[in-house]
Order: sequence, then structure tokens, then C-alpha cells
Amino acid sequence: MTIKPQIFLLAGLLLVACRKDLDHYDQEELSGGYNGTVFLTSSGAFSQQMPGIGADKELQFFVGNSFFNQNWVSAPSSTTARDGLGPLFNARSCSACHFQDGRGEPVQDLGDNSNGFLLRLSVPGEGVHGEPLPDPVYGPQFNDLAVSNALDEGDIFVTYEYISGTYEDGTPYELRKPFYYVSNLNYGSIASNVMMSPRIGQQMIGLGLLEAIDEQDILALADEADVDGDGISGKPNYVWDFQSESEKMGRFGWKSGHPSVMQQVAGALIGDLGIKSNLFDTENHSAAQSNLDTLPDGGIVEIEEDDFGKLVLYCSSLAVPARRNVDDESVVRGRELFRSLDCAKCHTVAFNTGNSHYLSYLNNQTIHPYSDLLLHDMGPGLADNRPDFKANGQEWRTQPLWGIGLISIVNGHTFFLHDGRARSLEEAILWHGGEAENAKNQFKSLESSDRQALIDYLNSL
Repeated sequence: MTIKPQIFLLAGLLLVACRKDLDHYDQEELSGGYNGTVFLTSSGAFSQQMPGIGADKELQFFVGNSFFNQNWVSAPSSTTARDGLGPLFNARSCSACHFQDGRGEPVQDLGDNSNGFLLRLSVPGEGVHGEPLPDPVYGPQFNDLAVSNALDEGDIFVTYEYISGTYEDGTPYELRKPFYYVSNLNYGSIASNVMMSPRIGQQMIGLGLLEAIDEQDILALADEADVDGDGISGKPNYVWDFQSESEKMGRFGWKSGHPSVMQQVAGALIGDLGIKSNLFDTENHSAAQSNLDTLPDGGIVEIEEDDFGKLVLYCSSLAVPARRNVDDESVVRGRELFRSLDCAKCHTVAFNTGNSHYLSYLNNQTIHPYSDLLLHDMGPGLADNRPDFKANGQEWRTQPLWGIGLISIVNGHTFFLHDGRARSLEEAILWHGGEAENAKNQFKSLESSDRQALIDYLNSL
């Protein structure tokens, strides 16, 4: 790939515009710390490199960006660096699920193909490393797309039930509850006891900063036995790290199913695109789909190690937009409510990153992710009833809230929670249960102006 000098000039000018003079900003406004915060509020707000990245990493970032955004093609192809798609897949590029490095969308209509949405599959039991057992035929993820000389696995369908409720002041609200199922199956029956977990792609910002937090600082927030009696009992997930071949604390994914950005990226490549890497070098179809073994592929690995490293660097180095409207009266009131309602007990406001990450610009930063990266029981309303390593069927990792107020600008929608069921931040709050039941009920008892203040605060993040 040839990078033109003009690109670096434009990038440099943009970096100056994004970084501004940071000295007069309060620390909480710098969501990604001094090295990781930008000041854009446009549709490109999630796609900027971290200001502290340094000239030696800029070229790697731009190459990684190209691998994130450009479509993969099926093999054989003259474009050998980009072939090997599938044979089964959910998307042709990373950006198809994370448009403009943002959030995916739920399936909206009957028979729609996934657009940043997928179904994880498993059957009861555990694998040798404690991982979920895949469906014997359809594997760990349902792929609704295929290359031209293969059959996709079938179609994903969703129907909705609408649930009415009222706040204590009599204001009505409505929740949208989804029901998922698969049909038109092309490889036989799916297991009768299959467990399906719907997921949408999350925004990509700040992943390297989350990886750079010292593990002991996350574990210090865990209270699995609820010793302090506050009803909140976050716990870490422990998962299999394929690079070190050992158990590690999970940080990434809706249930903290991956311990590193590298494994999260490699897992998405093989699961979503069918692209083999050095970490996962086996095709993503099952033994029951052996007819796919005869199809051409892109080689033993389909993304070379050096290119894979650049893609991981790109995913680790996307900057976090700064907080906005921090002096607005309603936002200031919402900030007080966020803390008084105990939202911050799970959505931890601040961490300091450690000093040992291989990307030095991620180290020693004060960041504001609004997540403790721990698992919490969110109640039966949000349950997928599918265990994932140490996470049970009602537990989810606390979703980082940084950048959440820009989703509508970057992605043109406001679908939230793990499956996008919530059509607004308000609806997302109202779906909270389990450990968050008390906070939700306090929200429901607020006056309408205070409810709006909390939403305004979230939109400032």
C-alpha cells in the first residue's frame, strides 16, 4: 500500500485541530487522557488517531485503518493481501459492523442480513478451557452470509413485544422486547437445546486505554460476595488467552470474553469474516459442514502477521472524544444524579492506566471510561441465559459510556444495550435490573426535569 505525503500533512493539521491546548481543560473533560483525547463532534469523531501516538506509529495506524475499512474478497483473487473471505461470514469488512468505528445496529425487519448484529450459539456444557460449547452444526456463531459457491447458514429473524409502563409522576414509557430465531437453515437442524446470544458491535474508541489499566485496579472494585451490602457485586471474568495459553482476566466483548485487543480482533476476523490469522488459523465452519473444506481459501493464514499487528495497533489507538457541554446547568445536575443514584458504582468514572503497555502513549493516562470492566447481574429482563466462561446467563460487562452521546451523529441511530433493543438512552436505563434495579427505580421516581438532566449528562460523555 502506498501512503501519499499529503495524507500525513492532512493528518498533522487535523491532529493539531483535535488536540487544541489541553492545559485549561479539567481532567474529567479529557475522556481519553492527555494522549488519547480529541475534540471532534462530527461524524468522524470515533475515527481519529490518538494525539500521543507519535510519528513512528502513524504509518502503521493508516495501514491498519485500510485493513479495517476495505472489503475482503473470496479466494482466489489477484488481491492476495485481501482474499480469503468466508466461506461463511457476517460481514465483508470490520467497518461493516463498526461503521465509522462506531456501533452496529439490530436486525429491524424479518429476514434482514446482519448489519453489525450477530447471534452467538452454544449448547450446555463447557470446553476444555471453560469456554462455551458450540452448536454441533452451526458452530459458535451464526453466519448469515456466504461466498458465491457456498450456502449461508440461514436467516435471522426478530419479532418485538412492546411493554408499557409509567413513571411515578404518571408519564408513560414503552420498552421494546425482542425475540430472535433462525430459519431457512441450509445445513440441517440446529441443536434443540441451543442457546442464542444476540450482540451488536460496540464503538471502537479507547480500547488500548482499557487494556492499559492495571489488572489490580480493576480487581479492587470487585465485590462478588457483596461484602459491603450495597447490592452491587461486580466480578471479573476469567477466560482463555490463546497467545499465552493460560487463563487471563477478560476485558473485551459484552461478557468480557477476550483478555486483549489482539484476541478480540482475531476473534472478530475469524468469527465475523472467516479470515484466518496466526492466532486463529482454522476455518470457522464446523466438521458437520465439511463440504466447505474443498473451497479455495487465502492460505494457511489470510492476514499476514505484520498486517495483523497494524490492524491491532489501529484498534488500540482510536482516540476518545472529549466531554462536551460540561458547564450546562442541566448537565451539571445530571452529573450529581449519576453519582447519587449509584450509577458510578458500576460505570466507574476514572482510572489511571499503568506504565507497562507496549504502546507507550497509552501509559500513565487519567481516563474516564465510565466502566469497571466487571460482570454484573442485570436481571432476567436483559438475560441471554447463555454462560460465557465465568459469566452466567444474566451477567454482562459494564459497557463503557465514553462517546455515547455521539452515537447518533457517528452512526445515525440511538440503539443501545447488547442487542440494540433500547431505542434511546432513557429506554436503556429502564431495562436495567438485577444489581441496577434500585438505581432504575430511583430514576423512575425522579421529576421529569431531573430525568432529562441525567440524559443530558450521558449525552455529554
